[in-house]
Amino acid sequence: MEFNIDFSNMNYKQICNYVLKIENDINYVDRDAIMRTLLRDPRKTVQKLGSKMVKDGELKEKEIQRVKRMYEFDRSFGNYKYVAGVDEVGRGPLAGPIVAAAVILDLNAYEEKDLILRANDSKKLSIAVRKELSLIIKQKAIAYKICAIDNNRIDEKGVGFCNNQVFLDCCEGISIVPDLVLSDGYKIKNFSNLNEFVIKGDTKSVSIACASIIAKVYRDELMLQYHYKYPNYGFDRNVGYGTEEHVLAIKKYGTTLIHRNSFLRNILENNNNN
Repeated sequence: MEFNIDFSNMNYKQICNYVLKIENDINYVDRDAIMRTLLRDPRKTVQKLGSKMVKDGELKEKEIQRVKRMYEFDRSFGNYKYVAGVDEVGRGPLAGPIVAAAVILDLNAYEEKDLILRANDSKKLSIAVRKELSLIIKQKAIAYKICAIDNNRIDEKGVGFCNNQVFLDCCEGISIVPDLVLSDGYKIKNFSNLNEFVIKGDTKSVSIACASIIAKVYRDELMLQYHYKYPNYGFDRNVGYGTEEHVLAIKKYGTTLIHRNSFLRNILENNNNN
């Protein structure tokens, strides 16, 4: 697109609307020319808009480079066609399932429009950003799979067993067989295919980060549905974790069908002794 706009004939609001429009167009080629024109404008407010555009551009470029390093990290394990990242959420809560996701991305993405910008450890992202990214990841992924193991099996088998099993379920259930699986934190036991574990993988590997995001969004939305069924426990806020509000609700109302009784022995014993 050719830059032929005369800002001198536009008021500040019109200029802001124009800048907003081009900021959402990643193919716009005259961004630098626009910034220089804004900075030369005699109006201070327009100059500030140009300065903000410069700063936003620097931050965006920094983010692009950060995410490119995450793609490069996944490619660094070898020339594999399909690399899956797998991660889980919900290991520690007092209620609800443990959920894992496996994600296979096009790791040969180099253009900004193909990268999944803002991919990161799901805990570092806001709820709104996680939801937005979850949709983007599902659209751009070559394949993905989400699996859950409920509280009854966690009570029966233990959370360590279920953590490993939900990883297995995802990796074995995904529609494309991965050539390599990158797992967050530890190797997957009893997994027959190639697997490498990555400590703090959701901050290093784009595939693991994307898996952590879609797993987190899936589990949070599931816990919101449970909140409507069991409104006394604050599941819409604590998503099953042992907050003070949640623990007090257990002591007052007892447990639900989604509580992990094996996690609650001390709480319930102390409550019975009082």
